Amino acid sequence: MTVATCVVVVAALSLAREVLLPITLAVLLSFVLAPLVEVLRRIRVGRVPSVLAAAVLSLVVILSISGIIGAQLAGLVSDIPRYAGTVQDKVQSLQGVMAGRLSSFAAGLARRIEVAPLPPVPAPARTPAPAGNATDAAPAPAPVAPIAVEVHQPPASPTELAQRILAPMLAPLATTGIVFVVAIFILLQREDLRDRLIRLLGARDLHRTMMALDDAGHRLSRYFLAQLLLNAAFGLLIGIGLMVIGVPSPVLWGIVAGLMRFVPYIGALFSAALPLALAAAVDPGWSMVAWTAALFAACEMVMGQVIEPVVYGHSTGLSPVSVVVAAIFWGWLWGPIGLILSMPLTLCLVVLGRHVGRLEFLDVLFGDQPALTPVQSFYQGMLAGNLDEVHNAAEQWLRDKSLTTYYDEVAVPGLQLAAIDIERGVLTDAQVERIGSGIGELLGDLADHDNADSPGSIPIPAAWTVPSAILCVAGHGPLDVAAANMLAQLIGKRGIGARVVAHADIGSRAALAVMDIADVRMICLCHASIAGTPANLRYTVRRLRSRLPAAIILVNLPSTEFSGDDRLRTAIGADLYSDALATAVAACLTQAHAIDEVVKAAGRPAPASPGIADT
Repeated sequence: MTVATCVVVVAALSLAREVLLPITLAVLLSFVLAPLVEVLRRIRVGRVPSVLAAAVLSLVVILSISGIIGAQLAGLVSDIPRYAGTVQDKVQSLQGVMAGRLSSFAAGLARRIEVAPLPPVPAPARTPAPAGNATDAAPAPAPVAPIAVEVHQPPASPTELAQRILAPMLAPLATTGIVFVVAIFILLQREDLRDRLIRLLGARDLHRTMMALDDAGHRLSRYFLAQLLLNAAFGLLIGIGLMVIGVPSPVLWGIVAGLMRFVPYIGALFSAALPLALAAAVDPGWSMVAWTAALFAACEMVMGQVIEPVVYGHSTGLSPVSVVVAAIFWGWLWGPIGLILSMPLTLCLVVLGRHVGRLEFLDVLFGDQPALTPVQSFYQGMLAGNLDEVHNAAEQWLRDKSLTTYYDEVAVPGLQLAAIDIERGVLTDAQVERIGSGIGELLGDLADHDNADSPGSIPIPAAWTVPSAILCVAGHGPLDVAAANMLAQLIGKRGIGARVVAHADIGSRAALAVMDIADVRMICLCHASIAGTPANLRYTVRRLRSRLPAAIILVNLPSTEFSGDDRLRTAIGADLYSDALATAVAACLTQAHAIDEVVKAAGRPAPASPGIADT
């Protein structure tokens, strides 16, 4: 059904070209004229006069440009025979240079290759003519000269002459008239058209749809107007530069450059082709060609890399691939006009995709936003083993945000996606091992990274700086060890000692009995996701409580479904709960300073082990 719909839409665009092209031009013209109409309305000009004034002004500009293009083309066509000699001389010189290089190359090649002499070829034997026939030796009759024939057309009548002149102009004039009439009605009925679009696209949420359409309309109007002014400035610079260089018809090439620059990336290149060819035909040397190429390159670089980012940002909102594909598609569908309109049309589709839920696929296909979220990219990179991409994305994230935020908003949610796939049984053991080793390498690379949200220098009690002050115990899941390592790394950056313990080391009372618990003051149970049932977590808390009765137990669950349920929290029996690594780190700091203050208030040193109940 989707393929059939796309085929029908493309066929309709192609068959209804004569109807849709003027309407599309009118819509885009209305976007360009809307800011001018708003300015006139602000100075208390009525709606109808302001729309008519804007339309008349744009019509005068378009007709003036068309007249200039016609005059420039007429002058250029009349001067073409003068450039034929220069072109012929350059072609002959190039042929001579190429022939000289080819002959020298062939001579050098012949000296390196020894060719064996060929045996002489015997001359063909002559067959004597038969004698005795005198008529065969008679000379052939002289050829008859052809008769010259000239065809003369009768002089054209005034009616025929008018038809020849006006016929090519009727179609463009009719299209121009339709465009301006439709644009005027669009500007006059802009609010009514907006309400109709709201009814069609989002009648259930009027406020959101109205705000989206208004925002899209203002953004498109400003963007198209800015693009029009910038391209006009580009054409003006090209025209002045070509006039200084001496290229014929500089005004024509300036207009062509301004129009072709609506096609990004390749428009300026195409617009430079004809001026370069004309410069080569006019100048006997090559200096004019070099100066023309330098002019186009310099103007495009300054306009694209300096001025455009300042005017409307560093990005147009379209991906480079989509821009090229759109130029090819619209050029194939609607010809040269479609090539020029490809950028505005595709941008309109992307804006609609960003604001209309049903058309979101347009933003995904043509927009410059990443197709995957940072969490999805993290999981996809880990799953595919593309650690370089994951590390690069992490470095870009950490330029503006903290390591704790990266772990909470990217790494841990990525582990949750992996845990879901593990529970579904779609990941193999090799893939799970690859994800675990990849996260280990990532944590090792980020170990030396400064955490932006860490305080400058807050004194930590000495009893909490020993390596085993906090035990970060991993949960049941195969990726919970990674979450425990993240928490231990963040705690260590705050100056608190932390040690990671696998779940197997506390999985039974016998294993827990032989564990070294000296200096342990707090236990953090770390989970990337809940593996098994909450009852397993409750039994784990009970075992730890029986072995370390004075230790503070914190359960870190990435989902608020468990950490925010009071009945479940009471059943589990932990002291503290957190749903993010940042919250867990803050709780560890709070407990360290709180216990230190209690010990100081009691007037005695801190106990060596939290197993002593006097704390």
